[in-house]
Amino acid sequence: MTTEFKVSNPDYARVVRESFAKQGLMATLGARIVALEPGSCVIEMPHAPGVSQQQGFFHGGAIGAIAEAATACAAYSLMPARAELLTVEYKLNLLRAAMPPTLRAEGRVLHAGKTLTACRADIHHWGANGLEPCALLQSTLMRVETVSRR
Repeated sequence: MTTEFKVSNPDYARVVRESFAKQGLMATLGARIVALEPGSCVIEMPHAPGVSQQQGFFHGGAIGAIAEAATACAAYSLMPARAELLTVEYKLNLLRAAMPPTLRAEGRVLHAGKTLTACRADIHHWGANGLEPCALLQSTLMRVETVSRR
């Protein structure tokens, strides 16, 4: 199912990428945006000791972090200028061990409301048969006009 969304900010790609670049956690994880369109965002993260768990797989916390970021960037691509987003909840289902060398989170908007936006991310790793699903995330984000930073 493909949904076509109306872009409120023609400069969305620059705004989303700048916001992503300010996220220290994404830099720490080595995550990067590899695709961005209105209502969708794909983020990849290479395997490294800092994102692994004790058995060498990707850590669930790192999986959740890039999946949440992919849904947030997808939602942010539809926001008007000067609006921001805050994630208010997400649910992560880990389907199987996420294997090296690369993790891919494909975030997309399911419903863009005036205040709340619902999104989903499908998370894959590269396996013997190419991209294989390893997790799912559903998130809800809230639009805010400005965020106070203390």
